[in-house]
Amino acid sequence: MMTVEQVPPIRMFRENTAGFVHEIDPSAYSNVDGESDHVRVQVLTNQGALNRDQQLALTAQLTDLIADTAGDATLKDRTWVLLTEAEAGGWGLWGHAHTNEELVKEAQKRIANGEK
Repeated sequence: MMTVEQVPPIRMFRENTAGFVHEIDPSAYSNVDGESDHVRVQVLTNQGALNRDQQLALTAQLTDLIADTAGDATLKDRTWVLLTEAEAGGWGLWGHAHTNEELVKEAQKRIANGEK
C-alpha cells in the first residue's frame, strides 16, 4: 500500500498502514448464485490518496497477493477489491479527524524533525 501510494516510509505511515483479516462463516455471505468462495479486500484511504494508475496497480497487486498466498490462481477471478475513500476530515488519527492538507503538513513536520 505504501509503495503504491508513494508515501515516505516514516513511522507515521508505517504505524497507520495495516491489514485486518476477518474470517466469515461461508454461510453468512454469497454472490447471487449462492457461491461463497470469494475474497473481499477493502482498502480505506483518505480522499484523493490514490490516482487512477495507483488504484489499478493496488487492485492488481492485492488480487495477486491473495491468489499467490492461497496457492489458488482461480482466486484472481473471485477477489473483490473495494477502494474506499474517507471524506476530507473523515480520516482520524491521534484523536483528530484530519483533512488531507493536515496529514501532509504533519508528515512534512515529522520528516523535518528527522522521523524515520
